[in-house]
Amino acid sequence: MFTTNRDAGSPLSWSRPIPESVARMRGAWRGVQDHVPLRRNRVLQKHLATAESVALQSGLPPDALGELLNVALSGKHADAVNTRLLKCLIPASVVPGCSVVSAVSWLCVGKCSSSTELLFLRWLIAMFDFIDHKEQLYALYGFFFFFLQDEKLCPYICHILYLLTRRESVKPFRVRKLLDLQAKMGMQPHLQALLSLYKLFYPALVSITLPAKMKTYFKNSESLWKAAINGVRQRNQRTSPVSQQLILGPTRLQSRKRKWNTQLILPASSSSTSNTTVSKEVSHVDIFSPTESFPLEKLCTFSQLLQNIHCLEFPSRMSSVLRNPLLLHYINCIKDESIYLRLNYWMGQALQEECIWCKVDNQLYEEDFKDFLDTVYKAECFLQEGISSCEEFLYKSLPLWDGSCCRLQVLRLVSWIPLNSFSEVKPYLCEPLAQLFFTSSLYFKCSVLESLKELLQNWLNWHVMQLDMESNSEISPLNTTLSGLVNCVAELIHFVGQLCAVALRLESNATFLLHFILDFYETVCDIYLKYNLPLLVLPPAGVFYPALLSMDSVILNQLCYIIYRYRTNLVAAKESELVKKAILQFKFSSQTYQEYNQYIMVMVGCLWTSSAFQKDIHPQGICLDTEVLEKTRVQEFRNSFNIVYHPALTGYAILFLEQAWPHDKTLDFSLIKGKKWNWYLEYLYTQGLEGLKFFIESSISRVSQTPKAKKGSVHI
Repeated sequence: MFTTNRDAGSPLSWSRPIPESVARMRGAWRGVQDHVPLRRNRVLQKHLATAESVALQSGLPPDALGELLNVALSGKHADAVNTRLLKCLIPASVVPGCSVVSAVSWLCVGKCSSSTELLFLRWLIAMFDFIDHKEQLYALYGFFFFFLQDEKLCPYICHILYLLTRRESVKPFRVRKLLDLQAKMGMQPHLQALLSLYKLFYPALVSITLPAKMKTYFKNSESLWKAAINGVRQRNQRTSPVSQQLILGPTRLQSRKRKWNTQLILPASSSSTSNTTVSKEVSHVDIFSPTESFPLEKLCTFSQLLQNIHCLEFPSRMSSVLRNPLLLHYINCIKDESIYLRLNYWMGQALQEECIWCKVDNQLYEEDFKDFLDTVYKAECFLQEGISSCEEFLYKSLPLWDGSCCRLQVLRLVSWIPLNSFSEVKPYLCEPLAQLFFTSSLYFKCSVLESLKELLQNWLNWHVMQLDMESNSEISPLNTTLSGLVNCVAELIHFVGQLCAVALRLESNATFLLHFILDFYETVCDIYLKYNLPLLVLPPAGVFYPALLSMDSVILNQLCYIIYRYRTNLVAAKESELVKKAILQFKFSSQTYQEYNQYIMVMVGCLWTSSAFQKDIHPQGICLDTEVLEKTRVQEFRNSFNIVYHPALTGYAILFLEQAWPHDKTLDFSLIKGKKWNWYLEYLYTQGLEGLKFFIESSISRVSQTPKAKKGSVHI
């Protein structure tokens, strides 16, 4: 259930009696006839102070706000009075649309100064989501467009037009006017914003090429009123006799301080009324009435979304969609680029202004910013794609990030960075992360690896979805786009491999770190079969050998499973090359097969034939001369890493000996041979070492084919 007060998302959600001081103040303002200066006018100063006090304490009621707005723009007072009045116009509930129309009409009279006009436009932008009947404001679109010719007002007029623009607002003469202004003023960001929105609605009308990268189009217009609005909302929520508005979708507590959290609540639509309940009879509107729109605050079920999907009109700032699964469903179904443009604009502004490590003043609101980043992340998970403004924010802010503030939230957002050329991503993402990675704690290193694993999985899932979309197309999916994807994914895997190798040396081959590293390579080893991407990248030696020689049985078992999956993928790729030799465009290089064969020989030599010290030819391998090994005074050094003596498996060997020879306390490992070796092998399998089982049965001929064959026979 949810309420539909006309001021949803505003500082106050109920009506209260008008204080007597406010009534006297309004009467005094109505009596002003001529131009009145502020200096040495105690009565005027008193009423102005009353207006400021009431506004900052509990906000102004709608009718009082409209009257003071007219007073400020009527030109009857000096600029100092008008400025103070506009700065204290904080709504207690909503801003009446009729009051805004009346105020805009004063711009035609020319009685107020240009500085007052500019401040009024900033106020209008800041209070846009509080205006209750916006259809009256939409009717003034042409009026606002006329003021584009004023160079001082142009940036703010463009901002207002950006918020008001709908498909029917785009006309050829308006496009020509914007192009003329751009030719006169140059490529201004506010003009570019409006042209970009026009081009999304009608690409044929805007023939020029606009920059594809997201940027900050408009300056912040809310700073003068943000703190006051936050304060009014906090005080009114504490004293409200009505329960807080419930957000559409999953119930979430409203944040206490920042205005972007106010915007996360669904703003009131034009059709809102003062009733506190919704008529249950209203479920959809007439499909043949194109001028009628369905009020968003009445959208509470999926069936209503399906019935009214043709007549939904989103809030101008697109902020309410993040926590509303129904509206996120709408975005997924209706591929309207204007929606994404509006959402990216609002989110880019909010992330930039509220980032707590970019602005010192924001550090008091860390918990609120964490909540906001969590909301963005959940929206990206719902949409199954990253949001470009979030990507831009990460690129700009990561070089300034200390790695501790909002760590979980930032690394989650990193996992949804859209697929791009790796050369573009590397200087903005990889280099800042690498600097923090090498100088931070073990826990931070593991968190980064988990985030990069999820990033890789998201890229691969995107590729799978693209293949599904192209399966019925005549165009082959194996094209230059796939080639670019292969290169990009390969470079990401190589980058992570370098991080892992260095991190293991810094952290002394910590077992906890190895778990996260091998989790990453569990995804990498199955790229060909699971994600249908012709790519296999093996882990570097700096990862392979620490895992092979680890004292943790879970690590060894996981490595065995990964190598087994590499073998499965390589065999499938080889068979595909033989079957589709004439048409296959991508083949694994011989270097990949050679590298795999080196690793498999080392593992078999260690775990089975006890010959790793003699046959390991890798430059970073464990090959040692017999003289050096003899100086270690280790008995049976050749067997040091087979399945009986390996440090990760000796615990299992001891338990096996205790069960096989319960009365023998010597624990002689040499007893495990012949049939006992096979029994011990079966015992290991029963202990949950499935990865070891898959590896041995797929790579050792004695086990996989003829159990009676020679013990050291190896099939690679």
